[in-house]
Amino acid sequence: AAENAAAKMTVKVLRTDSGIAVGTVRALDQKSSPIGEARYSFGPQDKETEASFDLPVELRNDITRLDISGERSAGVVQLLDKRWRRRAIGIVTGTTSETAQPLLAPTFYLTRALAPFADVRLADRGSPQQGITQFLDQKLPMIILADVGTVAPEIRERLNAWIDQGGVLVRFAGPRLAQAEDDLVPVKLRKGGRTLGGSLTWEKPQHLAAFAANGPFAGVAVPKDVTVNRQVLAEPDAVLATKSWASLEDGTPLVTGEHRGKGLVSLFHVSADMRWSDLPMSGTFVEMLRRVVDMSGYTAKPGPGVAAEASTETVAPLHILDGFGAFGPPPATAKPLPADYRDRATPDHPPGFYGPAEGPLAVNTLAASDRIAALNTAGLRARHATYTNAEPRDLRGWLLSTALALFLIDAIIVAVLGGGIAALLRRRAATAMIVVGLALAGLVSLAPAPSRADGASDEFAMKAVSQTRLAYVVTGNADVDSIVKAGMSGLTQFLAQRTALEAGDPVGIDPGRDELAFFPLIYWPIVPGAPKPPQDAINKIDAYMKQGGTVLFDTRDAIEAPPGENGAAQTPGMQTLREILSSLDVPELEPVPREHVLTKTFYLLRDFPGRFSTGQTWVEALPRDEDDDSAQRPARGGDGVSPIIITSNDLAGAWAQRLDGQFMLPMSGGDARQREFAYRAGANIVMYTLTGNYKADQVHAPALIERLGQ
Repeated sequence: AAENAAAKMTVKVLRTDSGIAVGTVRALDQKSSPIGEARYSFGPQDKETEASFDLPVELRNDITRLDISGERSAGVVQLLDKRWRRRAIGIVTGTTSETAQPLLAPTFYLTRALAPFADVRLADRGSPQQGITQFLDQKLPMIILADVGTVAPEIRERLNAWIDQGGVLVRFAGPRLAQAEDDLVPVKLRKGGRTLGGSLTWEKPQHLAAFAANGPFAGVAVPKDVTVNRQVLAEPDAVLATKSWASLEDGTPLVTGEHRGKGLVSLFHVSADMRWSDLPMSGTFVEMLRRVVDMSGYTAKPGPGVAAEASTETVAPLHILDGFGAFGPPPATAKPLPADYRDRATPDHPPGFYGPAEGPLAVNTLAASDRIAALNTAGLRARHATYTNAEPRDLRGWLLSTALALFLIDAIIVAVLGGGIAALLRRRAATAMIVVGLALAGLVSLAPAPSRADGASDEFAMKAVSQTRLAYVVTGNADVDSIVKAGMSGLTQFLAQRTALEAGDPVGIDPGRDELAFFPLIYWPIVPGAPKPPQDAINKIDAYMKQGGTVLFDTRDAIEAPPGENGAAQTPGMQTLREILSSLDVPELEPVPREHVLTKTFYLLRDFPGRFSTGQTWVEALPRDEDDDSAQRPARGGDGVSPIIITSNDLAGAWAQRLDGQFMLPMSGGDARQREFAYRAGANIVMYTLTGNYKADQVHAPALIERLGQ
């Protein structure tokens, strides 16, 4: 909840837990730009505290949203509309007694009544005409004239134009107004005042009647001790009743109002001091002025009863807060609400802004009187269970073998019952061979057989060149090879769904035996402690990299150890990779720079996560300008591609899917979109190896800058 006082704005912060806590309340304008911040702190047992914004009124009136920094909830957001703003109100009086009796002057009562919710500005000493001109020049939204009678014609024209543009003029009666002829009143007045009570009249002082149900004072309590002993009377006509906001018990109007253009003209038929009535001494007077002030600055709705409208104006939802406190489009279930809605949010009216964009109505999740209670879990029965993250086992081989065994048993039983067992025994040798062969076939089906390409066969070559395919190195570790194969298949499927590339099934290769030139990218998972490949395989990898191919080495161990010196990890997988690279002609490497083309070949990326997101991704170092180290470096000379990419984030583990569409391995990070970003990293790497650095050309700069929102 917020209170916009005269000197500062105070925000109340609530909580349910205990302990010392500090935080920051942010103030934002309509464009979500920060206006100010206020610190708050809780004591050990405090449930409520306050934060104060010491800002000028002009800046405070620009605030449309208050929230707690670092929290994401609709409950920590307070929306503010024009009704909340402290409006600047100018007061001009026609009396001359304020100098001699300042505590009895109309300005004293009006200032005290308006000070809690408005900034009151009194006209400088001089004529009322000068005071009105002063406030019109300042473009105040509301002006009060206390017993100002005759207004000069040129000032009257300016006031009428100001009212048509949305200004609110409130007038109070007095001896001068009772004798003047003026059109700046909502109703036509009789000359002279009406005196109630006294030695020369039979009439008694009148009490207030109930306020009109369709007027701006609807719902305000009627005081029983307020009496009126003098007033100015309105000429009766057909529309007087529609312009009456408050009346006396005898039916004569006490307050009248009329809507003119976008603005409003209102008249209190009594004075603003105690001479004609004791209304200025009551709390009802303060509430009536508050209602009138609320109508200033929100002139799209003139207030019930102003134009005799029987129907209530409604406003449609504009921007709605979701559960995390972010603005979004209104849902289909959100319904319009009355323009004078003052309650908290409901299922039909979710929190957010309603109405026109230039003057929306704010509906908040919590009201100022709400308090937060801790959740009572005494009646809940909780069961604690340990979550197991076991991977499913492939039982297809066992099920097929069991079905085969049952089939053989059934065949034997049928043969015995049919009398053919003797013939079966005569052929026991052949039967034994069949059974042994089928058993071996079942065992073979249980053992995973890594796919190995034969570089010397024409069939392998035709398969590799008939369609673009990704390749991976078969390590000999059955678990690793099955995950990598599923990961490369998952990446291939992602590329077919998101890009124009429809690659074939990935191929497992042996660098020492297979031809590598058919594949644009080879994924090499590093198995810690694996023996170093033979020199012939190293030479073929070196030639493949020199001829334009790219090898993606993945140690898959980013979570096992923190980076060592110069960002290099000291893990078993990295040690194994160093042994492999010690025989290769590897160029100078560096972490992927922010401006590298690999970050923008297809998606705009900042890093390249896999199952892990803490590892560095290394590529060939970009050429530098020897004369100017600060100069921007090109992605790479010509259309070349880095021949080597090194990561430790286990990309294939993030891509791997089972046949039923479920992912084989969990992610280690806390970001729910980490797997999506891992797929995007794979897409960028594949597009980078296929297309080169064309995205570094300046022709793509406008589109990239637009997507970055710069």
